Amino acid sequence: MPPEPGELEKLSSTVTTLWRNHPQRSLETLGRQVSLARDAFVQLIVSLVRRRFPYQEFIKQCAFMTSVSAIPTVLVAIPVAVVVSIQIGALVNQVGATTFIGSVAGLGVIRQGAPLVTSLMIAGAVGSAICADLGSRTIREEIDAMMVMGVDPVRRLVAPRLLAAVLVSMLLCGFIVFVGFATAYIFNIYAQSGTPGSFISSFASFAVSNDLVVALVKAAIFGALTAIIACDIGLHAHGGPGGVANAVNAAVVTSALMLFATNIIITQLYNTILPTKVI
Repeated sequence: MPPEPGELEKLSSTVTTLWRNHPQRSLETLGRQVSLARDAFVQLIVSLVRRRFPYQEFIKQCAFMTSVSAIPTVLVAIPVAVVVSIQIGALVNQVGATTFIGSVAGLGVIRQGAPLVTSLMIAGAVGSAICADLGSRTIREEIDAMMVMGVDPVRRLVAPRLLAAVLVSMLLCGFIVFVGFATAYIFNIYAQSGTPGSFISSFASFAVSNDLVVALVKAAIFGALTAIIACDIGLHAHGGPGGVANAVNAAVVTSALMLFATNIIITQLYNTILPTKVI
């Protein structure tokens, strides 16, 4: 039995509504964020060349991002390193490869532990702070006032936060590498009865400088993506204080998903181009 004309119209209306509410809005948001990223990088380079970069805002944002992420980073990095050491220690004891625990634990912290903790801290602490700041400015119509006065919000607000997020992300990643490796070393020596020489020598046999470089590159990309996403969502917040809260939640969730996906892609590319050496 063929469907009634009214049913076809209702089905068509439902499909159109679903497309506009989900895929179309997602594509529009992605295009808007790509456009913002392009404008922010252009404004960043131009302002640096013309010596009009707002260094005071940049330093202020660096200090603010560090203050909201430094202590949580330590509190997360230590348990992550301990869990990695416990799991790896149990595995290597089963296969009788205790002499390689240093290389496996150290590389696990540098290659995956540090970037993942960095992504969590950047998305949860830094991204939420950026979005809340810009979102509150947006609902108070400060952004509109800046545009009326001829001040470009991208150059004045987005570019400094973009550079600050990249710098702070790289510093956090290096800090996590140090804390995580030191924690794994101490835990292996005092809790798993390991030997210091074996831990260090096995790590030095497999680790290369590219491991740290890739971790820092990941952190820089994570910082840039988080800053762009948080700035875009904050600049388009609406609906009063409740709208700012919703914008912060959207920024954190979107940033986390984007960073995890980016981490998978970069890791796969790195393992394909520069595979682990065999000795």
